[in-house]
Amino acid sequence: MSGPPSLKRELRLPIARRSPVSESVRVSGIAALDRATRPRSVAIVGGSADPSRIAGRPVKFLRRGRFTGEAYLVNPNTPVVEGFTSVASVEELPHPPEVAFVATGARAAVGAVKELSAIGTPVAIVLASGYAETGAEGVALQQALLDAAGPMRIVGPNTLGVINLSDGVYLSASDALETPGLESGRIGVASQSGGIMASLLSRAAGAGVGFSKLFATGNEADIEVSDCVEYFAEDEETSVVALYLETLRDPDRFLAAALHAARRGKRLVCYKVGRSVAGALAATSHTGALAGSDRVFDAFFERAGILRVTRFSELLEVPAALATNKTMPGRRIGILTTTGGAGTLVADALGALGFELPQPSAAVVERLTAVLPDIELDLAHNPIDLTLAGIREEVMVPVIETLIANDDFDAIVVVVGASGVAQPRLVADPLIACAARPGAKPIFAYVSPHIPEVLARLNREGVPAFEAPEACAAALDALVEARATLPATREIAPDPLVATRGRLLREDEAKGLLASYGIASPRRAVAETPEAASVVAGALDAPLVVKVLAEGIAHKSDVGGVALGVSSGDVRSVAATIVARVREAVPSVVLTGILVEEMCSGTEMILGMVRDPALGQTILLGSGGIAAELLGDTALALPPLSHDEARALIGRLRLAPLLEGARGLPPKDVDALAAVIVAFSRFVIDQGGTLIEAEINPLVVLEPGAGVFAVDALVRVEASN
Repeated sequence: MSGPPSLKRELRLPIARRSPVSESVRVSGIAALDRATRPRSVAIVGGSADPSRIAGRPVKFLRRGRFTGEAYLVNPNTPVVEGFTSVASVEELPHPPEVAFVATGARAAVGAVKELSAIGTPVAIVLASGYAETGAEGVALQQALLDAAGPMRIVGPNTLGVINLSDGVYLSASDALETPGLESGRIGVASQSGGIMASLLSRAAGAGVGFSKLFATGNEADIEVSDCVEYFAEDEETSVVALYLETLRDPDRFLAAALHAARRGKRLVCYKVGRSVAGALAATSHTGALAGSDRVFDAFFERAGILRVTRFSELLEVPAALATNKTMPGRRIGILTTTGGAGTLVADALGALGFELPQPSAAVVERLTAVLPDIELDLAHNPIDLTLAGIREEVMVPVIETLIANDDFDAIVVVVGASGVAQPRLVADPLIACAARPGAKPIFAYVSPHIPEVLARLNREGVPAFEAPEACAAALDALVEARATLPATREIAPDPLVATRGRLLREDEAKGLLASYGIASPRRAVAETPEAASVVAGALDAPLVVKVLAEGIAHKSDVGGVALGVSSGDVRSVAATIVARVREAVPSVVLTGILVEEMCSGTEMILGMVRDPALGQTILLGSGGIAAELLGDTALALPPLSHDEARALIGRLRLAPLLEGARGLPPKDVDALAAVIVAFSRFVIDQGGTLIEAEINPLVVLEPGAGVFAVDALVRVEASN
């Protein structure tokens, strides 16, 4: 690295400072990350000349890269470091650096950040831990850090920093930068864990995969993962983004950023921890943020068009495959192998993900036979085994070209066997040559033996290569998913809020509110006494349902407040009985009426809103009654929902085939069910943050054309201010 000419400590008079309030400008997250990756001047505050110390790593790595701007070391106790101008304090800096890397302890960092903000530094990267992830005292210290920053943007705290492999600028304390073979590429990384960023960096170097930029967002006191996604959406050197997430602090903003990145042609791949209770607790303790429900995140990622991977290794393997910019129109795979057992492993992994392995057509067999006229091979099966033909370029190239030119296959997997150990170039060269053909179909490689140099060379040259057959299958699956159309964003004008706030709505009120959204209920009437209930029952068709209405009782059947199959003549006596039951069960109960309603029979569903601690409102659909609890047959999605999205939600239930008329059962009104789901999602959006809970259970689905009815409804809203 070339640095400024002065390498000794210089004494300077204090310079005029800009007011952080009146003159300093808070730059956008994109601009802040752009300066962090391509700064013209850098100050490392608290940096050490000792490369073995954590405070010495940023100094060492900045010098090791290709940074050519001004570099300053701010530490009164550190000797001169080649390439840096050394000053004793922030006040002695000749001008505000574009980026400051703060390598002090947590409390000292607050003072350093305040001084940097005072001189107009736009961005600071704060290395120290000991903030919000440690508890209440750390939360207060993190707030003090933010207050000290003023308009200055903060990356971190508790971060290993920012790595720009595209330009060779390293503002990081990660020892993963010691890994040999680091390469630039088309994959960007945003990780809420610095250790995971380091893991991906070292793994990528060994696999021959290159990155563009890597951000460790840490505690995300200011700059967070949404800023990174927005940055990558505009970065011309990034085509795929790999995300390691523990939570989302601003789901709406992240969703908007993800959809914008998709419109810019960028694919997002995410590994989200918290799939188990232990993982969620560990994620929470890491940065002090709630992990949220894992199933809700599945629905969220689907809405955002993000590919979620379930194995950590896939966070590198899937983006590497997507970075080739290949897609697949279908799921038909041709396997070419020189080792039968490994070919079977690949076939099994592909079959588990629903891929087809069509047999080669007669035309393909004829062409392959012409390429291999003197060798007796069974070419009519898939996998195509060339073991007897041996690994020769004059054999492999025409065979691969024949397969990729044929419409029988959407992609080709070539299995590299033990011959690759002795002849690595002879194995890799044909694949690389064929993959480079204009318009070539995707060519993947499963490297069966441990041959790191073949794996790395293939990946470097644009042939996705894998050490596990399951990884190969998962990456191919991602290429198919990459063709899926992302959901369009929709603006929904809110209807007037007609709910009474501050209480659990009475069932007839809740049903009236839902009716304003087109969600029908059976005919009903409300009376004040059992005698009055008997009178209103005369206008309804038996059999009837009689329910007690009472303040604060959400589940009336739990306290004996519901009677089913009641005849019109029995309404009075039944109503008196259930009133007595409820008063016995809850002596302090305040009764507000008796509901008499026509019974409705059909397929029972549950439709509700759950509020996830990280992502907010979520629509839940499932089998109704006890089936929902015993079978766990539920599906989740984020509102608002279109009709097509509602149909897809229904299709994810195990109950779905029965709704469509499977096993000889009569079909149900699935279109009407989808319409109710859409209306309910609209209701949830309109109520906004005032809605605490909402549930229709059961929601009865009748035969086609007969509709859907909310038999019971619960709506609870917060008190208005």
